[in-house]
Parts: sequence; structure tokens; C-alpha cells
Amino acid sequence: MNIMTIITLCAVIATLRVQPNRSQFFSYGSVSLSCEFQGNSSGWTVKRNTLKNTNESCHSGPNKTKSFCSFPDLYPFDSGKYWCESAAGGCSEAVNITVTDDPVILESPALPVEEGDIVTLGCKIRATDSIEHTNIFPKNHTAHFYKDGLLIGSSSTGNRTIHRVSKSDEGFYSCNISGVGHSKESWLTVRGRPEVLNSPFEHARLPVVVVCLLLISVISVTLLCLWRSHKGKVDPDLPYTDVTITQGVQPNRITDVGAVPTFYSTVKPENT
Repeated sequence: MNIMTIITLCAVIATLRVQPNRSQFFSYGSVSLSCEFQGNSSGWTVKRNTLKNTNESCHSGPNKTKSFCSFPDLYPFDSGKYWCESAAGGCSEAVNITVTDDPVILESPALPVEEGDIVTLGCKIRATDSIEHTNIFPKNHTAHFYKDGLLIGSSSTGNRTIHRVSKSDEGFYSCNISGVGHSKESWLTVRGRPEVLNSPFEHARLPVVVVCLLLISVISVTLLCLWRSHKGKVDPDLPYTDVTITQGVQPNRITDVGAVPTFYSTVKPENT
């Protein structure tokens, strides 16, 4: 059965971990693969389609754990697609593993990376009598990096870093070391960074704040109106009493000496 058919018939819910996280290896190198689903690997099996085996379970280790597969010594016939599968119909995305006898490999992430991540590509030379260790890039050599067959840069350290990787960086990568050899191509998958979902309480916080502010505003306006209307009215609960205003006694005036008294009388005319 074709691996693509297998993947389309299952729900992708698990993750295949690759350690070290790269897709190309020299022969006689080592790699470990394990299934992970919500922190638990129980019930999962590492499966593979290789040049030698098709839809085969790959499990190793002291307890022959089905969810774990380790290769202490890789061979070219171990190249192929690896994935996780469960009896319940779940699976992971497939990962390509390439094992080669070539003198040069490209170290690139086997697992998808997220937009914004920093990705480092490494061009490695197989250890020989003149090169003691693959992690030490030989002097007087330059590594040339390619994306989709086009040269994208060169490095005297054997590494190329992509800062803040984006979807446009997705593609086939390879490298070449002049006078040594050219690596095989590896596909780099770039995923969008997942959105952070706020909790339901955070979603409900804004409406609650708005309602509280409206209630405070209504109460404040109501109290202000009551205060203004009450200000011009007489309070019936206040006690009242009669108030008598007494006019002050006017002082006696002294009559001027020698003033002639004045007398008044009424005169009635007589009828004739």
C-alpha cells in the first residue's frame, strides 16, 4: 500500500519525534524515532516504507516497544518514510529519512518548523583519514547552499542560518562542497504559527466590564437627578415654630421749649 494512501485514511493527531532532528544521515550513523500523543506513546507503533520493507512495524529497544524505533547503525536500505500509527485509526505525518554513502550530507530539520523560527542548515563531510570528525568543517573549503536548485549563498563555516523563517522559505534544499561532493535534496516544511486561544473568561471579561461601567453611569445620573430635584423642595420632616418679631420701643422726643400748643376743633356749618 502506498504511504500517501495510508496517511489519507487516518486522522493526523500524533507526532513522530526524530533524534537528532534531521533527515539525512551517513551510513553507520544512528537515529531514534518515537511516537508522541499528548505526552503518551501507549498504543502507538512506528511504521515504515523503505527500500527493503513496506508498511512494516519498526520497534526496538530492551522491551521491544512498538512506539520506539532505534537504529544504532544505519544503512542505505533504511532510507524511506516513517510515521506513527494506532489501532484506533490515528497517525502522524510521515518523515523522510535518507541514509547515504555519499561524502556530503545536508543537515536540515526533518520535522516541520514554524514561521518565525530560526533554522540552521549544515553541510557536513563524511569522516575520513584526512577528516577526523564530521562536526568540524575543514579549512580552505566553502559550502554552497541551494534552494530548489538555485544557489542562495555560501559559507566558510559550513552553516547557513535562516532568521525568522517564513512560508516562502519552504522547499527543497541541498549543499555542495567544492572538490568533495554534492548532497541529496531534503524538503523543509514551514507551518504557520498557531494562534494563542484566550480562555473563555478572558473573552467574557470585556462585556462584563462594559456592563459594569453602564450600571455605574446609570446610577450616577439617577442620583444626580434626585439630588437636584430634592434641592428645591421643603423637607416635611424638619420642625417649625412661630416666630414673633418685637419692634423696638421708640425713645421719647423732647418738645422744644416755647413751642405753642396747637388745638383743633370741628366746625359744622348751620343751615339757613
